Amino acid sequence: MPNNKNVFLRVFSSLRPYLFFLGLTLLCLLLSRLSLMIWKYDRIDSVSDWFTILGFGLRIDIASISYIIGIPAVISLLISGIPYVNRIWDFLTRIWLTCTFVVLIFMEVSTPAFIEEYSLRPNRLFVEYLLYPKEVFSMLIEGHKVTLLITTFLTTLTVILAYQFFRKQSIANQPQPKWFERPVLVVIIFCLAFLGARSSLQHRPINPSYTAFTNDPLVNSLTLNSTYSLLYAVSQMADEVSSFELYPVMSQDKVMAEIHKAMGLDNDLFTSPDLPTLHTQKATQHFDRPKNLVIILEESLGAQFVGSLGGLPLTPEYDKLVPEAWSFNNLYATGTRSVRGIEAVITGFVPTPARSTVKLPNSQTNFFTIAKLLGEQGYDTNFIYGGGAHFDNMKSFFLGNGFNSIIEEKDFNNPEFIGSWGVSDEDLFTKANQDFVEKSKTGRPFFSLVFSSSNHDPYEFPDNKIELYNTPKATRENAVKYADHAIGHFFRLAKQEDYWKDTVFLVVADHDARTTRSDLVPIPSFHIPALIIGDGIKPKNDSRLTSQIDLAPTLLSLIGVDSEHPMIGQDLTKVGDDYIGRAIMQFNENQAFLKDGKAVILQPKKPPATFTYVNSTLTPSNDISEDLINQAIAHPLLGTWLYNEKKYDMRRTQ
Repeated sequence: MPNNKNVFLRVFSSLRPYLFFLGLTLLCLLLSRLSLMIWKYDRIDSVSDWFTILGFGLRIDIASISYIIGIPAVISLLISGIPYVNRIWDFLTRIWLTCTFVVLIFMEVSTPAFIEEYSLRPNRLFVEYLLYPKEVFSMLIEGHKVTLLITTFLTTLTVILAYQFFRKQSIANQPQPKWFERPVLVVIIFCLAFLGARSSLQHRPINPSYTAFTNDPLVNSLTLNSTYSLLYAVSQMADEVSSFELYPVMSQDKVMAEIHKAMGLDNDLFTSPDLPTLHTQKATQHFDRPKNLVIILEESLGAQFVGSLGGLPLTPEYDKLVPEAWSFNNLYATGTRSVRGIEAVITGFVPTPARSTVKLPNSQTNFFTIAKLLGEQGYDTNFIYGGGAHFDNMKSFFLGNGFNSIIEEKDFNNPEFIGSWGVSDEDLFTKANQDFVEKSKTGRPFFSLVFSSSNHDPYEFPDNKIELYNTPKATRENAVKYADHAIGHFFRLAKQEDYWKDTVFLVVADHDARTTRSDLVPIPSFHIPALIIGDGIKPKNDSRLTSQIDLAPTLLSLIGVDSEHPMIGQDLTKVGDDYIGRAIMQFNENQAFLKDGKAVILQPKKPPATFTYVNSTLTPSNDISEDLINQAIAHPLLGTWLYNEKKYDMRRTQ
């Protein structure tokens, strides 16, 4: 009788390193997931949810490991009886398993810091930031030394221990399966790996939508592991997410009917069958010479930090401007990234689950911006930024779409302060003021986008400028207060210059600070400040619900420019105080449409979820009209359609 132990060793010797990898990796990912769950225990509603997270997590982990070891294990079986070849493959296997294990552990170690900032496991942002090593490394050195040291130490330790561990799992000099056993084992292992990777007998394999079970995106992301989360996001980047793939189906004709209805314009104002949103807009004000336009985009300035909006008392300079400005009390950002804010304010484009059009390939030229529109009307247009304008692809997008020139960090001579993200906001505004003075001497109108950066992790700003709100110095609250101090500095300069009387200024946030709320879309965290100020701007405290996409059409009226453009936002100078507005908010792959105290939230491959929204609280509701649901569906579909078909421009198709 053959020794059963020897038979087992012979049959499974070629699989030994993979079996050890499976067991060790499952244990480490389980411990990581449990640690995150304990850390965020207050976000997990019930004991059953703990088991759901762990159950889905196990399936995702097995799927991830199956992708890693499935094919190599099959190859090991096929060559197990070939001398020398199996030794080479044995060495390559150890390298492969060591490297992949290190990546898995590195991603888990990096996860807490990412969650702290974005309230999600690492996703596409993790990759996008790697494209800017100077800014990211400076940020880590200045503001995250402990995190950087811990991650480096644990990753280095993992490299050493993992290689030693897998070196001991060598299959060389071990009994090998007999020739007639190998085909059977190959079929068995291939089938197990295939089933493990799919983790489902349904039409589609397991994916993040399959494991989502709550209204809290962070809790849903805990069902994943961070390597899976990141690679899934990268796969989505390679094949840009389409609203038509994620959200309910609607015909193009129906989409346009809903959008035209929402815009509230007469049909004869639409001017092109090829560009479905292109229309004429007559300004409500006219001047002998159109006014200059300056848009100041403030980094991460949510309403929660603005005293005049009921937030923390961190913005005395902004609050001083409110009584002499048209201020917006109920304005919502379209997203949580700077490029999303740029997209909304500069192009008026609706948000979609894909990346912002600032970064997408089809929008790098021949894409509408107000810079392009104003440039065609004789304006000098530029972008002024204290850091490197290449960040987030801004430079390429702006120069390809109507901005004549860019002033960035390298163009500042002897700035007072330079941090990880460039010169300080005071340096930025001093330079901007100098530029506007010079431009005003030419007699030519100008448009400028000025983008601040001091209110950005690691929150660096010059000493002795403000009375600190809290300690230590490098906190978001102190950075907000300094950014506000710089706003005051700019307007004190501007009001002394001749260009003041000929210029309309918009101060608006790009987005709020990162959210930790557990809603499908954390609507309160999209609430941002904005005000329009300038000589001749009638002070107004505006509590109508508005979106960032409404700002550009409104500004065109205020500077006295008649135009033809594709923006679907509302010209707020043309509607009364009883106007019922709407806000559109993209959060990861979810999108919220808010109107008149009711919200519709779209999620990937799920029916629309409907809520009432009262006192910053979402409450599930079935009392939502079909019209509102159709409006919610039409807007992201419109964005994907216009982008894919290159129909967001002023140029008529020849």
